Amino acid sequence: MSDNFLLELRDQISSLDLKLLSLLAERRALSLDIARSKIVSQRPIRDMTRERNLLEFLAAEGQKRGLDSFYITRLFQTIIEDSVLTQQALIQLDLNQQQQVDRSVCIAFLGPKGSYSHLAARQYGARYFEQVVEYSCHKFSDIVRSVETGQAEYGILPIENNSSGSINEVYDLLQHMHLSLVGEIAIPIDHCVLVSGDSDLDKIEVIYGHPQPFQQCSQFLARYPNWKIEYCESTAAAMEKVSQINHPTAAALGSGQGGALYNLQALEHNLANQQENITRFIVLARKAINVTTQVPAKTTLIMAAGQQSGALMEALLVLRTHGIIMTRLESRPIHGNPYEEMFYFDVQANLRSVKMQKALRELKMITSSLKVLGCYPSENVVQAKSE
Repeated sequence: MSDNFLLELRDQISSLDLKLLSLLAERRALSLDIARSKIVSQRPIRDMTRERNLLEFLAAEGQKRGLDSFYITRLFQTIIEDSVLTQQALIQLDLNQQQQVDRSVCIAFLGPKGSYSHLAARQYGARYFEQVVEYSCHKFSDIVRSVETGQAEYGILPIENNSSGSINEVYDLLQHMHLSLVGEIAIPIDHCVLVSGDSDLDKIEVIYGHPQPFQQCSQFLARYPNWKIEYCESTAAAMEKVSQINHPTAAALGSGQGGALYNLQALEHNLANQQENITRFIVLARKAINVTTQVPAKTTLIMAAGQQSGALMEALLVLRTHGIIMTRLESRPIHGNPYEEMFYFDVQANLRSVKMQKALRELKMITSSLKVLGCYPSENVVQAKSE
């Protein structure tokens, strides 16, 4: 096979890829039209029966064309998820009257461009706004402060990772901030060993990164005990440093997407201890939002019960009595109050719902303090599956 023939085949594939992109854009436009009709009809965004039937039909049609049904199902589950989140964003913007095309929205995030927080900010901004100004911060507290003072309209903070767990520093900030949670976004994390120029794993002497990725990739790093670990304030700062050093003995632990911004190449991919490595980010704003009943909602509460025995159990019983599902429970010490803890709850409920309002009234009676940190659309799209 000649090189010219190979180039011709690749050109044909590139042409088909462009057609696929055009079709995906056309499909998304139709999804937005459907969302606008649902604003009028007040119908729920999800129709699981319709989605299951569609997946079964497409899998069958794919098999007729020699395509694996698992491949087709996985592909269209991703497309459906994008459709759901796109519709959800449009309906939310309409409800809160935020859809102003000529408005430039500033979003604050941790680290220089290329950090995981930066990627999350870009993804959230692309979904909800036409124009985004990116505002880089050095510390989590700087993000909160920038939103509180009006330097940024929104702030993105990582709150938990399914491999390394909760980020305690962020939970501690939530105790004292004067902001509301207005959104969440979960992004898959692909930790890579990134180098500048020609290098390999055996040449590396020092690796730079944020403490969280080091923790999440501990099993891989244990294979290279001779590597010196150097901590940085963010993954992007680590990548920037390796780019400046520009030496085969220096490497960074970060994302492939971020590394590309610093002209770094990935030697190894998917290094986390868990194969599926996902970080959940929360979105902060000065003003709380309303969440339509057409989408699944999540409410985050913060509660202190003093030293009353069994207070946490009573709170959980209140949620259970009202049929409210708790998706996360965290506790943090209250500084200055020995042996007392602050409890954080994520629950699957709309703040405006009758059951949530009843639960809040009962919780206030058994706690020393109770605060709603925010109610926001859940970004956890449960995938429909063909039967």
